[in-house]
Amino acid sequence: MPTRSDAHAARATRRLPVVAAGAMLAASALALTACASPAASDDAAGGPAIVATTTQVGDFTRELLGDTAEITQLLSPGQSAHSFDPSAAQLLALSNADALVVNGGGLESWIDDAVQASGFDGELIDASIGIELYGTDDHGHGVEAEATGGAHDHDAGNPHIWTDPELAERMVENIAAGLSEVPGVDAVVLEQNEADYVAKLDALDQWIEQNIAAVPVADRLLVTNHDAFTYFIDAYELTFVGSIIPSFDDNAEPSAAEIDALVERIRATGGEAVFSEASISAKAAETIGSEAGATVYSGPDALYGDSLGVEGSEGQTYLDSQLHNARLILESWGVTPTEVPAALQG
Repeated sequence: MPTRSDAHAARATRRLPVVAAGAMLAASALALTACASPAASDDAAGGPAIVATTTQVGDFTRELLGDTAEITQLLSPGQSAHSFDPSAAQLLALSNADALVVNGGGLESWIDDAVQASGFDGELIDASIGIELYGTDDHGHGVEAEATGGAHDHDAGNPHIWTDPELAERMVENIAAGLSEVPGVDAVVLEQNEADYVAKLDALDQWIEQNIAAVPVADRLLVTNHDAFTYFIDAYELTFVGSIIPSFDDNAEPSAAEIDALVERIRATGGEAVFSEASISAKAAETIGSEAGATVYSGPDALYGDSLGVEGSEGQTYLDSQLHNARLILESWGVTPTEVPAALQG
């Protein structure tokens, strides 16, 4: 049977097409505060102005452009994309942007209003184009959703596509293809940075796969804070026990019945770990872990799901966050991970 590595090696190198944004709505009468100056993520002098929504696509964009562009990231580390409300300063940055990079897949439900309010008329780059979105079946496994990709398709399915490094690579290819159409982007820098970063994503994917493959499928048990890891679970054939918040939205609240049911599933499967997420309160995870007799991974040992971590943390970049997550999951199964490839160190 072909392995994930075989499929990865055989995948064509062409970039996925980026669907052009439709006609942008005219700017609303919203008055932007002139004194509020948006902070850029980089200290680039000149170059195109790029706005990225989430911490993940912000990180991908910085990897691709380096210091050759002025990049403004809307969401801060630890901030939920599901309930975000851009500030006047951020809308001002968007109004002046040459391009807007979004995760897509319906994650940024507020993006239409932000585009309308700001009058943004630059290049819309949707990182999810061409990627099949999953819903979730009754057991938490990925099932095909009715829609595929799209920044404005708010009911398409699970938008947490970056949790699978192979899909993250496709997101990067989408972003690079879109950025190549933006006036002022250094094509030589973009192409080289894309090649370098894709090589790192390949190394990450292979390292995770090789380590998880050493664990019997039945022992690959995972309990998470909310339904953010469907693509990771499917990519590496994990046994999904359940999530504390049975929703794609990290702002949802579990019912008492849902908590009791999850505790019973953990006991029935012999699960020994409950993972909180760095951007979500660990209170419910601690309650469930205590009742189920499972170790709770929280604080610095929480997973990075919806958001990357602050600078200096183990989740400060996408690569760092994935290494952190995989290492802790492996250790929860009693496995000591192999040495991280040199390409991913430093």
